[in-house]
Amino acid sequence: MREDTLAYGGQTIEEDDIEAVADVLRSDYLTTGPAVDAFEKAFADFVGTDEAVAVANGTAALHTAMRALGIGPGDEVIVPTLTFAATANSVVFEDGTPVFADVEPDTLLLDPESVAERITENTQVIVGVDYAGQPCRYDALRELADAHDLTLLDDACHATGGSYKGEPVGSLGDFNTFSFHPVKNMTTGEGGMITTDDSELAREMRGFRNHGITSTHHERAEQGSWVYEIPEAGYNYRLTDMQCALGISQLEKLPEWVERRREIAARYDAAFAGVDAVEPIRMREDSTCAYHLYVIQLNLDMLSVGREKVFDALQAEGIGVNVHYIPVHYHPFYRENFDTGEGLCPVAEAAYDRILTLPVFPRMTDEDVDDTVRAVRKVMAAYKR
Repeated sequence: MREDTLAYGGQTIEEDDIEAVADVLRSDYLTTGPAVDAFEKAFADFVGTDEAVAVANGTAALHTAMRALGIGPGDEVIVPTLTFAATANSVVFEDGTPVFADVEPDTLLLDPESVAERITENTQVIVGVDYAGQPCRYDALRELADAHDLTLLDDACHATGGSYKGEPVGSLGDFNTFSFHPVKNMTTGEGGMITTDDSELAREMRGFRNHGITSTHHERAEQGSWVYEIPEAGYNYRLTDMQCALGISQLEKLPEWVERRREIAARYDAAFAGVDAVEPIRMREDSTCAYHLYVIQLNLDMLSVGREKVFDALQAEGIGVNVHYIPVHYHPFYRENFDTGEGLCPVAEAAYDRILTLPVFPRMTDEDVDDTVRAVRKVMAAYKR
């Protein structure tokens, strides 16, 4: 048993990250300055898109994308239920209707067959969520989107640094959204990004993140003018130059951090190969998983207790396990406002009862990994049926 508690995730901040932020603090611009443009360009280059739009957080990225896509009353957006609530909430923000689709039982990724069953004449967008860091089956989702003239959005908040069939995450959807929260694969403290090849909508999104103003103060200064217009109300979803400087520094190290996450996952895979009650979610060979999360499913038929007891026992061993996620259609808001409930997405519902997230982040040592493995084996042995 550990004396401390090993968290399931955490940031890596190094001296060059601190210095990058300090340089901005010594400069003339703390927000809406050159670091924002530089971060956007660096990120667009990294994922291979024409445009990247930096915003305040991953939820703001999703909301900004929904506004740019014109989602409104009567519009349906298909989302997986096994995701963080922000994926669906962003649709509600624009008065659209989230339609919950089920997931594949082995990968827990959005199931294209479930998507196909839910497409109606009101469907506007399909949202794939790269659960745990593994990209969805974008060939199948693209085929559905093109066949029905729909937009494909990749909620890639888990998958920064991953790839699908050799193509980087961030270029797989018409729009792609990212989160830079501290537990994600890279961080700006809080922060988000939207990537796309649509330059016109990228321009609109930059206005939306800045109260809906059509010009920047830099552009007005160059024109010698104080006049600006707000044709449509926007939000203050700006990302500061300090955060963007941190993002630029972190992005340079992202590939090695993703590789470390993959090394930890491989150690887990090998260690749990002989533990019958533990089933890591399946990884496809056509993808590079960025392993924001390492998720296992418990084989409850082999255990004398349910997931809650296993969770408590692992916490008692000093392993900060977590659960990702409560299916969104279970939450009271969606039950009360969209008439959702049990039976809507049976695969996700069954998985929810069995899933646990184990620690995975670059600062973990091999000893931390071994502690986690020992704890899991100990608990599985104690509760073996």
